[in-house]
Amino acid sequence: MNEPDSGGRRELRPSPVRRGGRALARKTRWGKLLEQRTLLLMSVPFVLWLIVFRYVPLWGWLIAFQHYRPGKRLLQQEWVGFDHFKFLFQDESFYLVMRNTLAMSLINLTLGFATAIMLAIMLNELRSAFFKRTVQTISYLPHFISWVVASSMIVNALSTDTSGIVNGLLLKVGLIREPILWLAEGKYFWGILGISEVWKNLGWNTIIYLAAITTIDPAQYEAAEIDGANRWQRMLYVTLPGLKPVIVILLILNLGNLLESGFEPQYLLGNGLTADYSENLDLFVLKYGIAMGNFSFATAAGMFKTVISVVLLFGANHIARKLGQPRLF
Repeated sequence: MNEPDSGGRRELRPSPVRRGGRALARKTRWGKLLEQRTLLLMSVPFVLWLIVFRYVPLWGWLIAFQHYRPGKRLLQQEWVGFDHFKFLFQDESFYLVMRNTLAMSLINLTLGFATAIMLAIMLNELRSAFFKRTVQTISYLPHFISWVVASSMIVNALSTDTSGIVNGLLLKVGLIREPILWLAEGKYFWGILGISEVWKNLGWNTIIYLAAITTIDPAQYEAAEIDGANRWQRMLYVTLPGLKPVIVILLILNLGNLLESGFEPQYLLGNGLTADYSENLDLFVLKYGIAMGNFSFATAAGMFKTVISVVLLFGANHIARKLGQPRLF
């Protein structure tokens, strides 16, 4: 309580209730940490990995502002300011690469989301557990095949000779009169890449949606069935709204990786004939930066991609917050 001092003034002291509330809050906070000490210890290796391999290398961003030459220490290099960034934005091929990167990312994002959600809902509606597990296993398997092997399978399937399944099937049904050179014409590359990504990652992408569906209260399905909702209506008005928080969070994360359209499929399936459609930002960095020994230019391009990704991530999260949707932070 407040007591008068020798000068007749009252000395302000924190009330016992306030002091007790703060102590209780600190005690509760430390209590929660102690309760979760096992999880915290399990996360230590991942945090260390993140710091060592993701944050410590950011020191190398200094190369983007230097005329880097191997053999000298990092701080002994010649500083050139933003020259590499200016050259990057003045290069006409850079804008072609950005077009390809954004187009392939949007195709993969749209097809990946739509197909994964549809498959997860259909698997959830299956009554036969054996058939459901069989479909899941078959859809998961391509994810564990390396892109080197997967690209060989895709090339064989699109071949123009007798081993090409796609051309052979289209010829038999009469949709085409002669084999199509699928991998020799750039206009087909984006579609081939999108279908290949769906085939390879569809089953894997459904895992998180299937897990989210299990958290939906079964009473909602029962109430909808009592109200006369058929199976389609239950999927539309119960399952999809239950998946909405997960869909929004994954959408925010994927928008942050919009410039990450991939490297291996473009590198393995692309060629000189389709370069105008298959070359993305990662291949651009490899071709004009690392392969030519221009490490400063490669670092500037990589730094540009990272900054744009961070801006997209925070922007998507801000929009989700303004719309009252689930968000990352």
